[in-house]
Amino acid sequence: MTAPHLELGRRGEDEAAVLLSRQGFRVLGRNIRNRCGEIDIVAMDGDELVVVEVRVRSIGEIMSPEDSVGPKKIRKLVRAGTLLVESKNWQGPWRIDLIAMTVDRKGEWNVEHFRDITDGAWRP
Repeated sequence: MTAPHLELGRRGEDEAAVLLSRQGFRVLGRNIRNRCGEIDIVAMDGDELVVVEVRVRSIGEIMSPEDSVGPKKIRKLVRAGTLLVESKNWQGPWRIDLIAMTVDRKGEWNVEHFRDITDGAWRP
């Protein structure tokens, strides 16, 4: 039996993948692991590779999903993304997006998509 918070996270990632597809993204993979961490979703937005972090929270939690991604997590995403693009010999542009999801007591989702959460600041 899966813990409720893990099940909610999995459902959130499923919903995020559908949302990205509807927005015209091509989902390439999910739960991609490397020595620097795990990438929830890897997708293409046109000719740009996108590393997507999905955060899900229930209404009533102290911290919003977008506020739960701090500098430490961003550094980890940058390292995991950098390792991914290097391992695939990706030469094109890439960015990190955040999909922040909140589910209420009725099971309805509020979803926000934040594009390029580093605003390119980490790039050399």
